[in-house]
Amino acid sequence: MSAVTTTVAVAAHEVSTEVRRRRRLSPGRRLPAARLVGPVLLLALWAAASAAGRLDPAAVPAPWTVVRTGAHLWTAGTLPTDILTSLGRAASGFAIGLGAGVLLALAAGLSRTGEALIDGTVNLNRAIPTLGLIPLFILWLGIGESFKVAIIAIVVYIPIYLNTHAALAGIDHRYVELAEVQGLSRFAFVRQIVIPGALPGFFVGLRLGVTGSWLGLVVLEQINATSGLGYLMFQAQNYGQSDVILVGLVVYGVFGLVSDSAVRLVERRVLSWRRTLSS
Repeated sequence: MSAVTTTVAVAAHEVSTEVRRRRRLSPGRRLPAARLVGPVLLLALWAAASAAGRLDPAAVPAPWTVVRTGAHLWTAGTLPTDILTSLGRAASGFAIGLGAGVLLALAAGLSRTGEALIDGTVNLNRAIPTLGLIPLFILWLGIGESFKVAIIAIVVYIPIYLNTHAALAGIDHRYVELAEVQGLSRFAFVRQIVIPGALPGFFVGLRLGVTGSWLGLVVLEQINATSGLGYLMFQAQNYGQSDVILVGLVVYGVFGLVSDSAVRLVERRVLSWRRTLSS
């Protein structure tokens, strides 16, 4: 009996040692609010450099100066109006780009004819600098809101299409053969095979599209705009108000971080069945 107990103890020790060895190879447990560590550290360095007089206040105002300026713009009603305008433009362009990217990826990924018609055209569009299309779109759509939304939609749809299409193309053909053997309908095939296989790539494209919408917006709002965060920053540049420019940059950064975190949260929930290094 003692020999059996000893054998079991040795086996348990070996298993425990093997588990510890495997755990060392993984990144470890996810830290709470880990993504905020970098921005908080950057803010602390900025505040320390400003307090020590290492930064020129005219070029890089202190964080507390930026906060006071932001509070003043908010109470004056300027900042809320510009934020709502920018959010409206970004949301409209993002919605159009999201729908176009997904539909084109499905059409190209599920049909050879669709791939022949769509994939080369999208890659040609990708090779052309999107911001270089601004003069042409102004001639086509005028200098109002339409061309801004259209440019944002192009910036968004390209990464969504590319990553979703790549995920579709990467689905193992054995799953397709299995679906044919099981006699799945086209709808069931898309629901059970295509969508789960394409979701990881889709979320990568979605994160890139969200970031791209903010990057495009900051440029577009400085072109013949009368409101928005980009317009606010452009006007501040003319008057040398670096604190106002930093307020706009901070708001853009917060929006980008929050929207990307929201996409990552949805991704973890939807793809909770995957066992990855991230999870």
